[in-house]
Amino acid sequence: MIARSQGRLQDRRPISIIDIGSNSIRLVVYEGIARSPTVLFNEKMLAGLGRGIVSTGRLDPEAVTRAIEEFGRFRALSDQAGAGDLFVIATAAAREAENGIDFIHRAEKILRTEIRVLSGREEAHYSALGVMSGFHPADGIAGDLGGGSLELVDVNGEEIGDGITLPLGGLRLQDMAKNSVAAAAKIARTELKRAKLLKDGQGRAFYAVGGTWRNLARLHMNMTNYPLSVMHHYEMGIESSLPFLRQVAKGEIDKIKGIEGISKMRRALLPYGAAVLLEIIEAMKPSKILVSALGVREGFLYSLLSPREQKLDPLISAAEELAVLRARSVRHAHELVDWTGKSFATFGIDETRDEARCREAACLLADIGWRAHPEYRGTQSLNIIAHASFIGVDHPGRAYLALANLYRHDGIFNDGVSGELKSLATPRYLERARLLGAMFRVVYLLSAAMPGVIPKLRWEQRDGDTLALVIPMECGALYGERPAGRLAQLAKLTGRKLVLEVDGGVPAVAAK
Repeated sequence: MIARSQGRLQDRRPISIIDIGSNSIRLVVYEGIARSPTVLFNEKMLAGLGRGIVSTGRLDPEAVTRAIEEFGRFRALSDQAGAGDLFVIATAAAREAENGIDFIHRAEKILRTEIRVLSGREEAHYSALGVMSGFHPADGIAGDLGGGSLELVDVNGEEIGDGITLPLGGLRLQDMAKNSVAAAAKIARTELKRAKLLKDGQGRAFYAVGGTWRNLARLHMNMTNYPLSVMHHYEMGIESSLPFLRQVAKGEIDKIKGIEGISKMRRALLPYGAAVLLEIIEAMKPSKILVSALGVREGFLYSLLSPREQKLDPLISAAEELAVLRARSVRHAHELVDWTGKSFATFGIDETRDEARCREAACLLADIGWRAHPEYRGTQSLNIIAHASFIGVDHPGRAYLALANLYRHDGIFNDGVSGELKSLATPRYLERARLLGAMFRVVYLLSAAMPGVIPKLRWEQRDGDTLALVIPMECGALYGERPAGRLAQLAKLTGRKLVLEVDGGVPAVAAK
């Protein structure tokens, strides 16, 4: 008998979404409906349905043929993955083409499900939900650039403001401009004047959604030797990105590092994406550009959650799920959250809301590397956390999570494998990562990574500025030289005199 795989959450039923866009068609099978969705399977084809739609008014015939042939495979893949539901959505090309309805009917017969052809307003709405679900919180203008249209919408926390759909998708713009990027820039400038909401975005973030902008961001990462190859929440500073965007808009992309990794169809649209983004920057004057890996599909998935589930913190949800899958005890991880929070307060260490969230996530992730060889637990934990598909956390926060768990395993002053990641962490995050790692190193030697002990540990003030970490009498046998030595490391970081005691009079071990 084959054992059931434990690598997946057992309370989830897979769900599939097929997104029929103007340029690409993608099947994504998610592990289940969750606040922080995990992709079980992902497949796409660059069909180019919207190519030539401006001049012909119809979907590209070759693209239609290829798409229809592929839909049967997409349906079979969804069934093979065990998806309980298959949702299919279609956007600009399918809703605007003369033969769009015929194409949709043919596709529905093959996919054996109804296809929702989204209006421009619905597309903007789901795109906004995608951004809202991926940032904690979102505040700015979300822009989803597809092959046929550009959706712009104001997002602020849980509020969706004004939105507009413009005919500035890459394929459409290329067609309208007759393959001239200079002409495309003028068209974009004219169309964006209709987007009055951009003025309300001044000084706020612009959230870039869509494959063309993601590929632009990847090239920017390569050009700047960015140390973390994670797309979601990648930040492009305005001044630093302008020369790059102008270079791409001129079509000077052949020598850019990493260009060979982008398909020829995507590559051809990069200058148009850069031109539109330049015009948005000019019209909006945003504080920064943030890349979102989540868009219409994830927004649609988010809409299926209950109001209570939508309000959950996506970072904490994802960290807890990873703890369920990989840690020795989830209860122990939650005990770490409570104890480190009390310890920070005892030491007078203030936390912002985001810092507290990151500390909580780091605690939940503190034991995910335990199955690795002891010499590689720190490196493995760092790599898993740094490159995990987390949402709701920026890259400096991601570095905090990863470094805290590196220090937990490899020592608080071991920076051998983390130099590049350290460059992403702010000095404040770096200080807290060392402090949190040092606390982990103390309590893991007292708890053996199992629950029940940590809630019984307490800090007590002694004479002068001395603090005692007190072990209850019933756990007194856990007292020893190694935890006392780890406490001495924590003392060096805090600049405080710390002692380890057993409740009831066992002599203290001084930590200086």
